[in-house]
Amino acid sequence: MPNYWLMKSEPDAFSIDDLAKMQVSPWDGVRNYQARNFMKSMQLGDQIFFYHSSCKPAGIVGVAEVVKEAYPDYTSWGPKSRYFDVKSTPAQPRWFMVDVAFVTKFPRLITLAELKADTALNEMPLTQKGSRLSIMPIRGEDWDYIHQHLT
Repeated sequence: MPNYWLMKSEPDAFSIDDLAKMQVSPWDGVRNYQARNFMKSMQLGDQIFFYHSSCKPAGIVGVAEVVKEAYPDYTSWGPKSRYFDVKSTPAQPRWFMVDVAFVTKFPRLITLAELKADTALNEMPLTQKGSRLSIMPIRGEDWDYIHQHLT
């Protein structure tokens, strides 16, 4: 049985349409330890809500799937990379990434405001005050509810 996740990306940096064109892409550049640890626990076949963040309106735009489990994020090793981290090396990687595959783009954006207004989703980490992680787990019942009632 797959696990469920929500992963945020700024659409001007990497959008659901970008993933649709590529079909498979590494999810690199995560530089938060808790988000990194969530990624390290992802398994093949896990399902992901693709969320456009830092835009108006922000919200869930589609679904992706984990197709390669966590491996070192090599973008942290290159001094010219925008994700460079001097403390991360090939011998002792600090950061990790997974590969995700495009599954579907929703016919409409499910906005953050809509998610927060739905009392059935009160336990969802995304709807909690102060929740800013770029990667977070989603309960199966929230995953199902969103698919059945909001898409």
